[in-house]
Amino acid sequence: MSELTHLTLADARDMLRAKKVSSSELTRAFVAAMERARMLNAFVTETRDRALEMAKASDERIWRGDARPLEGLPVAIKDLFCTKGVRTTAGSRILGNFIPPYESTVSQNLWDAGAVMLGKTNMDEFAMGSSNETSYFKPAINPWRARDSNENLVPGGSSGGSAAAVAASLCLGATGTDTGGSIRQPAALSGIVGVKPTYGRCSRWGIVAFASSLDQAGPMTRTVRDAAIMLSHMASVDEKDSTSVDMPVPDYEDGLEGGVSGLRIGIPKEYRLQGAPPEIDALWQQGAYWLRAQGAEIVDVSLPHTKYALPAYYIVAPAEASSNLARYDGVRYGHRAEGSHDLVDLYEHSRSQGFGAEVKRRVLIGTYVLSAGYYDAYYTRAQKVRTLIKRDFERAWEKCDALLTPATPGPAFPVGRKSNDPVSMYLNDVFTVTVNLAGLPAISVPVGLTENGLPLGLQVIGKTFDEATALRVGRSIELAANFTDRPRSWWMA
Repeated sequence: MSELTHLTLADARDMLRAKKVSSSELTRAFVAAMERARMLNAFVTETRDRALEMAKASDERIWRGDARPLEGLPVAIKDLFCTKGVRTTAGSRILGNFIPPYESTVSQNLWDAGAVMLGKTNMDEFAMGSSNETSYFKPAINPWRARDSNENLVPGGSSGGSAAAVAASLCLGATGTDTGGSIRQPAALSGIVGVKPTYGRCSRWGIVAFASSLDQAGPMTRTVRDAAIMLSHMASVDEKDSTSVDMPVPDYEDGLEGGVSGLRIGIPKEYRLQGAPPEIDALWQQGAYWLRAQGAEIVDVSLPHTKYALPAYYIVAPAEASSNLARYDGVRYGHRAEGSHDLVDLYEHSRSQGFGAEVKRRVLIGTYVLSAGYYDAYYTRAQKVRTLIKRDFERAWEKCDALLTPATPGPAFPVGRKSNDPVSMYLNDVFTVTVNLAGLPAISVPVGLTENGLPLGLQVIGKTFDEATALRVGRSIELAANFTDRPRSWWMA
């Protein structure tokens, strides 16, 4: 059974189509793996019975010759996506018992394509965090451990539960969301592939909102091919989401092996950070060498406003969060404080009890920068910086077809190491936030290990709605890196 959980999504798909394995067998193997790995805390809600029912229905379709593209493939869903009839918490106490009466568009697209739901994965509360430590349901644990160490490490965030589940072979793939790096950063720290599509490529309808102009759904998988397969079926236009774009969704798997010969790959000089581990720069140079060896031209580019990206992001994102989270007041749904003597008291106590420290911090920051007298000084200026960052990328595209950068400033760190230092935590997104501010697609690909055996990733940034090229470059890096390492299964000991 354990051999089935080590299949890639593409291999499992091919075996199901060839009737070499049934979806029920595959799903039972993943359910068993999920139940044995509960100490990783990757899942907030397990949907064993629903998974087995969906798998049985998939087997019937396969035997009838009526299989859909993802028929019978078990996946996990980040607990930010509303799932009809299944608890959706956003990692927060305030939504601890919320059961949506509707399905998010992205998850519905997956079910329509035949996928099977194993459960809902852990995450930073309302997607606010870079380590999965702000979750009301306690941190998810990275399946990786440093060599000769038993110390628990963070899987990254906010999509940390999805990253841990994929890395520990508890599912074939998982959904994530990326507001400032929340797919790519945990993918890099957990040794898997993560794709943040162009803003508007995937519908946001039914995804609990953090920062509406930045949030975007994407796949987290073990290989670039698997990510391409999932993204092809997650993406769609949606009349219920005014920001989703009416453009044809390519078959991203088709052309994945096209190589990089003739492509120009930009290396932005501003992504070289003082104090970053030497392994980061060495892998970055290695990545450029791999692409050059496969026929790509490596060119130097400049993104001069990169240094303002983090400050701008941490004004724009909290501002939008303070607006989006105003709806959680204890009146219609979610946590409701007991013993309140008037409406204001109900609001104050419900929100104070329901939100964690990081969410409160960002709501306070966001409310401050939107307040009278400070709106122009902070929010308006941050939006102007955002425009300049977008313009930097547009100028870079005149010289190159994609960009290659590190994915994170370092490997996974121990649980609790940075939780009391918000600024240090925010710096984990230094390589990723520019992409969200500009609305671009990007992919993180695992390429190697640190000296003490922890995974590191490289990031490929693509042009608007050109996920296909970013995936193709990512695939070329994946082939050259030949990253086959897996975490040792210490949680099963």
